[in-house]
Order: sequence, then C-alpha cells, then structure tokens
Amino acid sequence: MSKEFRVLFIYPNTEMATLVPINLSVLAPCLKENGFQVDLFDTTYYKWEEINFEQKKVDLLQLKPFSYEEKGVEYKDTDMHEDLIKKVNEFRPHLIGITMVEDTFGLGMSLLNTIKDYEVPVIAGGVFTTFSANEVLSNENVDMVCIGEGEEALVELCEKMNRNEDYSDTKNLWVKKNGKITKNPMRQLANLDKIPFIDYDIFERKRLYRPMQGKIYTMVHVEIDRGCPYNCTYCEAPHLRDLFRDEGAGTYYRCKSVDRVIDEMRHLVKKYNPDYVNFNSETFLAKPVDKLKELAEAYKKHIGLPFWCQTRPETVTDEKIRILKEMNCQNTQFGIEHGNEDFRANVLKRRYTNEHMLEAFRIVEKHGISYTVNNIIGFPDETRELVFDTININRQINPATMNVYFFTPYKGTQLHKYCIDKGYLDKDDRVHQLLDGVPLKMDSISYQELKGLQRTFPLYAKMPEDMFDQIRIAEKFDDEGNKMYERLKEDYYEKYI
Repeated sequence: MSKEFRVLFIYPNTEMATLVPINLSVLAPCLKENGFQVDLFDTTYYKWEEINFEQKKVDLLQLKPFSYEEKGVEYKDTDMHEDLIKKVNEFRPHLIGITMVEDTFGLGMSLLNTIKDYEVPVIAGGVFTTFSANEVLSNENVDMVCIGEGEEALVELCEKMNRNEDYSDTKNLWVKKNGKITKNPMRQLANLDKIPFIDYDIFERKRLYRPMQGKIYTMVHVEIDRGCPYNCTYCEAPHLRDLFRDEGAGTYYRCKSVDRVIDEMRHLVKKYNPDYVNFNSETFLAKPVDKLKELAEAYKKHIGLPFWCQTRPETVTDEKIRILKEMNCQNTQFGIEHGNEDFRANVLKRRYTNEHMLEAFRIVEKHGISYTVNNIIGFPDETRELVFDTININRQINPATMNVYFFTPYKGTQLHKYCIDKGYLDKDDRVHQLLDGVPLKMDSISYQELKGLQRTFPLYAKMPEDMFDQIRIAEKFDDEGNKMYERLKEDYYEKYI
C-alpha cells in the first residue's frame, strides 16, 4: 500500500562520472517495495569543476576520445543549488538521504547547507560516512548516519518515522537528538538473494550511457557479489570486512546465487534494453571455476550480451579466460597497481610475481579479449625509479587502454593511517578523486614530478626508448614541456589509439 511518506535522495557526484551507483539503485526499490515514495537529486550533469573526470582521462591518454553528444548528454544550464531548492519545494520530502564518498563530501555538505531552512531530517550514508561517522554527524545539517549497509535500516527508519515512533534505537544508525548521540549496534548483513532487484528509475535514462573504448553504450550494472576477499592496503574493503566481523554482523564478502543473478539480469534487460553489461564485482574471477561455469552457462542461455568485468592477475587461468570469452566478455580490467614485486608485496599486500602477472596478460591476449590496466603512482615512499618499474611492466603488455591514477589515501585504509603516522598527511587533509589524489609531504618524490609522470606515463609505456629524452621534456608544465606534450600526444593518438 502506497504511503504518503516521501524520501529524497541526494547524490553529490564527481562531474560527468556516469557510473551508476549500486547503493541508491538498491535502496530506492527497498523503499518502494514498502510503499514509500522516492525521488532523487543527482549532480552528475552540473558544471562545478574545472574539467570533468571523463574528459580529464581523455586528455591524459587514459580513455579513447568519445562524444556524449550523439546521445544528447550535456551539462545542465541551471544552478545546482537553486535546482535542489526547487526539488525540495516540489517533492516535499519527510526525509533526506545523502550518500557520499570522501571525494564529494564537501559538495554534499554545501548542498545540505542550501536547504537547511527546510528542517527536513537528514540521514547520511556511504563508505566515507561509515569510516568518518563522528565527522559527518558533527555537521549541523546531518541528523543521523548509517554505519555499513542500509537496506533494512533505512526501511525500518522510514516505517518508524511514518508512524511518528521513536527511531533512535534503529540498528546501524547513529542518531543525534537533543544534543545527545545514540550509537546503535549493527544488525546482521542482508542476504543478497533476498533484497529487491536493482531499479534505475530514479535516475535519468541517459545515466545508463557509458563510454567504452571510444563508443557510448547503454549499460546496466549488475551486482553479483559484495565486498572483496583480498587485503590491499590502499582499499577500504579489508576494514569493512573487519568492521562487520568485529560487530558480529556477518561475513562482508558474499555472493548472490546464479539463479538470482540471472533472474535480476533478465528483469533489467527487459526493462532497460541495454546493449552492454557491467558486472559490478571487485574481483570477478575470485569465484571457483565450477561457480564460474554455472554462471557462464546460464548467462549464455538467457542473456548473451557483451559485458565488462574487472579482476586481478592472480585469478587468471586459461580455463577461466576461455569461459569469459565464450560468455561474450568484450573487455576486462586488471589492477597492476605497481610493477615492483617487493614494493607491491610489502606495501600493498599484493603477493604475486611479475612473471605470473605477465603470463596472465598473455592468456587474455591469446583469447582475444580486450583489456584495460589500472596503475597507481604516488604511493607513500614512492620514488621515480619505482614509478618506472610500473612503466616497464606496461611496456611488456598490450592493453587497449591504461589508467594512471594517483594514490588516494582514503579514510578507512591501512595506508591512510600510515601516511598520518609518518607525517605525510594531516588528518584533516581532503582527497580529490583518483586522478588527483592529494599531495603527500614526503621527500622521495614531489607531487609536481608525479603529475608530470602521470601525463607522460602512456608515452613512456608505448613509445620507443630513443624518444625518452623528448618525453622527459614533456613532463614539465612550462611552455617547452606543454608544447612537447601536445606534439607527442598527437603522435600517440595516431600510432597507438
């Protein structure tokens, strides 16, 4: 039965970053299923940064040029904050939910400040909120925070608010009321087979458009598991896994059954008519080969669309990649992250040899699957020589594209604590997404030198060594360096893209 209780989600997003968030795509149907009315204010198409995320990747040679214009995607020409006020006036929400990552925390707080006079209760969620609950809750415009997952907690909160009942004891929530904060324990993690199907209806239809290898596809994003079994020190997943375990909430890394995945995908394909699928899994090939075979057979029979997934080099076997090819996998993404074996093992906790990694890419290339590699530079205690270890690995493989991200010390990661302890980072420093990271106060290499290496990384990785002197000039952000970079970039596009 439809209820009059209305929930407005606010999604402060990095400009033009069109990857649709799974969390809101699950929370919205949880509320709808229980009769609540839901709407969304999404900042994706507002101009608020100097250059948007996707275009910056094109400029850095990390993404093939593409055009959203063919799909009618363009910036909104209205004011973001005024539009939020208009949305609140029209929808008249009883509750506002905002989800944030560390990159968009500042934007999120500015949006809440714009509508503070409406005195609508606000709940904040997202991974940043989980690890920085006190900081988020200290904001005068935030009334409660959700720690961990919100599917059941948000429904319970809305039920209680709709009945005018006290909600301060809702598990997973920290509630600020009358100057007092109630910190409730965590509930058991939800069974992923029991939650509602993903629903993108709160988003504009064009949010399903996604660039891939220079083309624009209508893409659905399918959650097949949640969490990750690995322990990378730059990632928040290990901390989340420990948090849920220590709270007795259950095992964070868990998978949907194949029947559930296929049923959900059939629903999504029928409803949204996509031409591409993104399997939203941090490590798609972490599953045993028998489970992969089961999924593959069902996928080939019922879905069959081209798809994209990401995994790790040590999960690759010839059998698994052959299965991916037969499933119609068109593109995979691998985290190289670093090319020095000792640094990768001791600092990042990624333990496999370079030869193992190179063999994995040879297998992928043998089966004719296009792939992208992720590289990270600027780790604590990084040196120029260590960056070139990563470049040299890239010189030995043939990816369709290579991403070159900055180490970004997100709260909740082991390396964030390490940077604080070493004095490389102040506890109040803010990161600004993966292409920028944050300058670390370390002597081994400067942020400016790292920026120069970031923009020339693909040039070093693809061009012959007798051009390295020219590429070195292009690292500099002066007139000579910029002119050289533009010349080499043109050459790169002609020969390698």
